[in-house]
Amino acid sequence: MIRDDIKAALVTAMKAGEKQDVAAIRLIQSAIKNRDIEARTGKAPEDDDALVVEVLQKMVKQRRESIEMYEKGGRAELAAVEAAEVAVIERFLPQQMSEDETRAAIEAIKAELGAGGMKDMGRVMAELKARHATTLDMSKASGLVKAALG
Repeated sequence: MIRDDIKAALVTAMKAGEKQDVAAIRLIQSAIKNRDIEARTGKAPEDDDALVVEVLQKMVKQRRESIEMYEKGGRAELAAVEAAEVAVIERFLPQQMSEDETRAAIEAIKAELGAGGMKDMGRVMAELKARHATTLDMSKASGLVKAALG
């Protein structure tokens, strides 16, 4: 499980004295713990790794947005800190599907559901998320689904 990998990486980073890695991993653990608390009141995903990947993907997205804003503001040192955090977070994410693999998965789902137009986008996206949520960037997939159905 990804949670176990994160815990082991924290211990390793602490023993090696890598302060930036320790800080980033603790941020990851904190975000996961917050998501666990939220999940108590709502419907939790059946797969624990899916929950963890969802949290990690959200963290990467937030940091990439921050990097972009820091670079626009001329704060290269802050952008570098965020980029270092992204590198640590991405170590725990499963390998993402390539664009070609994503297109193939979309076509398979489209054929399976008999989707023909934009009215079916919600169904295709829901099925895509159900099958490939941990290995797919859903924001990029959205554009590919629109292109496939449009």
